[in-house]
Amino acid sequence: MRVAGIIATVGVTLGVVLGFWMTLPRIAGLGLTDRNLFFHVPMWFAMYAMMALSLWWSGRYLLRQDLESDRRAREAAVVAMFFGVLGLLTGILWSRVTWAAALPDSDWQAWWGWDPKQTFALIALLVYGAYFFFRQGIKDLRSRAQLSAAYNVLATILVVPLTFFLPRYLGGLHPGAEGSPAFRTEDISNLHRVVFYLSAMGFIALAVWVWLVRVRLSRLEERLTTAQDLPAEAA
Repeated sequence: MRVAGIIATVGVTLGVVLGFWMTLPRIAGLGLTDRNLFFHVPMWFAMYAMMALSLWWSGRYLLRQDLESDRRAREAAVVAMFFGVLGLLTGILWSRVTWAAALPDSDWQAWWGWDPKQTFALIALLVYGAYFFFRQGIKDLRSRAQLSAAYNVLATILVVPLTFFLPRYLGGLHPGAEGSPAFRTEDISNLHRVVFYLSAMGFIALAVWVWLVRVRLSRLEERLTTAQDLPAEAA
């Protein structure tokens, strides 16, 4: 936890400071908005990392049936959703100034253009977010953990084609889509790469640190609840 905190502090701080103040070569068609590369993409990286972690612990629960694995999977999924929402919001702001600069703020299409990457990213978050509603509907701890773990595995697997393969083959304005010339490997300078890797490392470490904090708080919450229930049971 301490190591994750140190890496997060150094990485995110350097990413923010260098991302805003460092002189970088311009990427054609993006202007100064290319600085969002150091925030938007690392947030998605952090989301994917936490989804993978949640998938690991869900799989572990299905194999070992221990509630601690369910706790870790649940808290990793919470952090994954948090960074996923941040990634979606920063993506909306980025598209606003690069794809729809001519539209007024009052036009909703200025904020959401139904680009395949945007749309499938939203669908992926809704599919993954259903995990939490699924948990709320089951009262028995073991049944909830079992069914939630199975759904988590399915939802995480679906995120990959929804955010990687389908947008790439359907095309669109988002970098990386078929026919989109922006953000090719040759368009990004080595300075961009240095700041990006520092920021990505920092955001992933921050996600891990938040996850560890949430796991500890969940354990403490459980102990306090158990301690409060003991006098009532004794009576």
